[in-house]
Amino acid sequence: MEARDLTQGLLWFAAFLFSTTVHEAMHALAALRGGDRTAYLGGQVSLSPIPHIRREPIGMLGVPLLTAFTNGWAVGWASTPYDPVWAARYPRRAALMAAAGPTGNLLIAVLALVCLRAGLAAGVFVSPRQVSFHHLVEAASGASWLTAVGEVLTVLLVLNVFLFVFNILPFPPLDGASVLGGLVPERAAVAVRGFTGNPIFSLLGILVAWQVFPKIAGPIFDGLLRLVHPHDRFF
Repeated sequence: MEARDLTQGLLWFAAFLFSTTVHEAMHALAALRGGDRTAYLGGQVSLSPIPHIRREPIGMLGVPLLTAFTNGWAVGWASTPYDPVWAARYPRRAALMAAAGPTGNLLIAVLALVCLRAGLAAGVFVSPRQVSFHHLVEAASGASWLTAVGEVLTVLLVLNVFLFVFNILPFPPLDGASVLGGLVPERAAVAVRGFTGNPIFSLLGILVAWQVFPKIAGPIFDGLLRLVHPHDRFF
C-alpha cells in the first residue's frame, strides 16, 4: 500500500469515527430530552467515541478500518439503545430521536461546505484539475498542509451528506423508517413499528437500501460539486 493510500484510508476512517459518534450522540441526546434515559445511562450522550465503540466494536472499528484501507472509503454501523415502551408511548418523540442522528450529519456537512466556500472566496483554495470524493479543492499556494485541510473538509462534506441521505431512506432499520413511523396516523405507526422491529424486514430493508443508494450517490456527488464550485464546469 502506498503512503498516499494509507493517508486517505486513515482520513476516511477518522472522518467516519467522528461523524458516526456525532450521529449516535445526537440520537442519545434527543432521547434524553424526550424522556428516555436509556442511552444516557449507557454513556451514549457523549462526543467521545469510546462508549459508542464499546457498544458496536465491529461496526465502529473493525469494518470501517477494513473498508477504509481496501475500498478507499469507510463503511460501518453503530446503534443507540432506547426504551421501546417509551417509543410506543411517545411516537413523535421517538421520531425526533430518529431524525436527530441524520440532522447531526447534515450540520457537519453544512459547516464543511461553508468552510470550503469561504476558502475559495478568500483565494485560499482553488478548483482542482480533477475532482474525487476526497479532493474538491486544492491550495492556491500549493502548500501541502492547506491541500490536506481541503481534503479533510471534502471528506467530511461528502461522507456526512452520504450518511444523511442513506439514513433517511424509509427502509427499516434506518432512521427514515422510524421518522416515518412518527409522522403517520397511529394505526399505520403500529404497522411501521412492527416492520422496524422485525429482524427479517430489517435485513430486507438494508439489502434494498444498498441497492438504491449507489443509484443516487452519483447525482448527489454532482450536486455537491455544483454547490462547492457553482461557476465551474467539471462535466
